[in-house]
Amino acid sequence: MLKKFLALTLAAILALSLAACGGGGGGSDEPEPDDGGDKAAVTYDDIDDNCESEDGTYQIAMVTDVGQLKDGSFNQFTWNGCKMYAYQNGKTYKYYQPANGSNATDDDRIKAMTDACDAGAEVIVTPGFLQATALEAVAPKYPEVQFIFIDGWDMGLDNVLGVSYQEEQAGYLAGYAAVMEGYTKLGFSGGGGGANPACIRYGYGYAQGVNDAAAAKGETVEMRYSWDYGSTFSASDDLQAMLAGWFNAGTEIVFMCGGTMFNSGAAAAEAADAAIIGVDVDQSNQSDAVVTSAMKGLDQSVMISLGNYYNDGMQSGALVLGAADDAVGLPVDSWSLQNWTVEEYQELFAKIKSGEITIDNNSEMADPSSAGLANITFVK
Repeated sequence: MLKKFLALTLAAILALSLAACGGGGGGSDEPEPDDGGDKAAVTYDDIDDNCESEDGTYQIAMVTDVGQLKDGSFNQFTWNGCKMYAYQNGKTYKYYQPANGSNATDDDRIKAMTDACDAGAEVIVTPGFLQATALEAVAPKYPEVQFIFIDGWDMGLDNVLGVSYQEEQAGYLAGYAAVMEGYTKLGFSGGGGGANPACIRYGYGYAQGVNDAAAAKGETVEMRYSWDYGSTFSASDDLQAMLAGWFNAGTEIVFMCGGTMFNSGAAAAEAADAAIIGVDVDQSNQSDAVVTSAMKGLDQSVMISLGNYYNDGMQSGALVLGAADDAVGLPVDSWSLQNWTVEEYQELFAKIKSGEITIDNNSEMADPSSAGLANITFVK
């Protein structure tokens, strides 16, 4: 579904005569990807991460979230959208990684955003909620620069667009798929300590999907649900030990919802011959334990937002994307479910897209055991 949307999006983008790194008057010593004249056929990996402009200025910039650019998750797929749009539309581009990596401070992010502005950025893409304080400090000083706040919100600034997602829909689809596949003892391990709205929506949507699928099968299923060891969204020995205990106690599959927490889940699941669900992007290539992933169309949403800016001018407020925009879903190209088909998934997706199925998006429901989900028994 998301792959089809991307193809349609790319096909709709005007193909310009490009300089090697994306153009806009810039040059590069790197060879241009061999696309055979079909720019929509170019993959993300075909496009260099490093664009060298002749005058040292860059039109599209991205300031990374915590971690590295190639994190297989939020940074990487946001960057994919940035450089693909730049490649397709003849723009120069550059990424900025704040100092101190996963321990970056607000001051580090402020400096990275300021450096991008001073290097001529017309638009700066900032993935992750941790960027908010830096945006409040930098955006008012550069009113002519468009800031796109991925996984953000309406900040009340004229040059900041907050892009958010209906994570509850993606979580619902993942939970429904897991139960339809045959899992009856499920888990959820979330990031942000139960205070991050996006993770809460993912988790509550997941629980609703699990509950509805169990009801459809006439079953009651078991769920462990925890925010422990996830406050920093990072892998840890304590998190891995907790998850190993879950698997040893009979849990069959866990939705890992929080950055590199995924690594702890993957290690514990692989050791127990159990399963996990990925988040934000298709994480099936990162572990054989991945059954499916609850995805946001990060790359697509970046391309949509950049296109809106370059076509219509400065954007502000909030842009919320979901199933109606084909911007959330499960990956079908890596489909590995044996007991629930792609066709059945697409039928369910269509009902969500049309509004026939609605999912509660309460971003304060950090404890679904209090939500009256009759087909789930929550256990410690």
